Amino acid sequence: MNEAATKITELKTALYSFHVEHGGKMVPFAGYQMPVQYPEGIVKEHQHVRNAAGIFDVSHMGQFSIYGTELDYLPLEKIVPIDLKSLKLNQSKYSVLMNKEGGIDDDLIVTKVEGGLNIVLNAACKHHDVSRIHEVIDAGKTKLHDDLSLIALQGPKAVEILNGLIPGVQDLVFMNGASFKFKGTDIYVTRSGYTGEDGFEVSIHNSLAEEFCKTLLNNNNVKMIGLGARDSLRLEAGLCLYGHDLDNKTSPIEASLSWALSKKNKEEGNFLGSEVVGEQIKNGVSKKRVGIKPEKIIAREGSKIFKDNKEIGVVTSGGFGPSVGGPVAMGYVLKEFSNEGESLELEVRGKRHGAVVYKMPFYKKSYVK
Repeated sequence: MNEAATKITELKTALYSFHVEHGGKMVPFAGYQMPVQYPEGIVKEHQHVRNAAGIFDVSHMGQFSIYGTELDYLPLEKIVPIDLKSLKLNQSKYSVLMNKEGGIDDDLIVTKVEGGLNIVLNAACKHHDVSRIHEVIDAGKTKLHDDLSLIALQGPKAVEILNGLIPGVQDLVFMNGASFKFKGTDIYVTRSGYTGEDGFEVSIHNSLAEEFCKTLLNNNNVKMIGLGARDSLRLEAGLCLYGHDLDNKTSPIEASLSWALSKKNKEEGNFLGSEVVGEQIKNGVSKKRVGIKPEKIIAREGSKIFKDNKEIGVVTSGGFGPSVGGPVAMGYVLKEFSNEGESLELEVRGKRHGAVVYKMPFYKKSYVK
């Protein structure tokens, strides 16, 4: 596809003009024009989130609802192996969308709300995910919300700042949400995020998104943050990025995400791909996702991993960790080389450099349990 045609198909969130106005450098991402950074740059943005609070526009993600009773949405367990009966009202769970080969078609967040479920889907996968969900759920009982924006406020000062604007959010605990009002309009707030910091994600109507961000920016502790810092923050926290650290040929067991499948579903084996997953739980896997701490050099996605001249894996995410003060990475290695402290070599620009397997996260999470 030529460049002109590509630009026509790129979508914009409700905050596109707001990003441009604030100096956001816009780049194509998952079919959208999104800010990769602002004038201060990625490292300063990253550090600001670790020390104060930052706004992330994540409206490109899919906000999807299933309406009805437990009987209506329980079939979702056939492809998303979480125990929906044990999910409490307004509680969120991280899980994965499975395929028949035992691979991961997406990772997602499911929240039980009054009248059904809310699901946050990755931007690049959302339309595919919806068609997969419609295989087990009546399409007439679902909706993909193009009228809603999703805005994340992340960082140690996020709770104080957001509670001043929306009283009561301070009472939420990690991976729980509730309905609130902004300018007399319903919004839904969860205490969650993907940075390793305390924070919130706010589902708000497109028409109010800009006003909401402007109000937050009235506080000097708040800054706009782009995709670049979001990536370095999540990598330091040891969190996966779909399409890089996870894909449709990698199982949750290989990805070290066994905890994302409920004990009940694993025991009953009642979900798509459960035969593969059950076999791997019983007999082990040949490869494993691990954290990697390079000694000196930054190893990007695609860098080959060696042990004593034997190629044993590949880096799936890598970069500089501003809070760590050095390079960090994650990737997949043969299971026998996956133990913490195992010495490795990473091939970067034709040369090999020392590294070790490192227990993630690289930076300690600060969630409020």
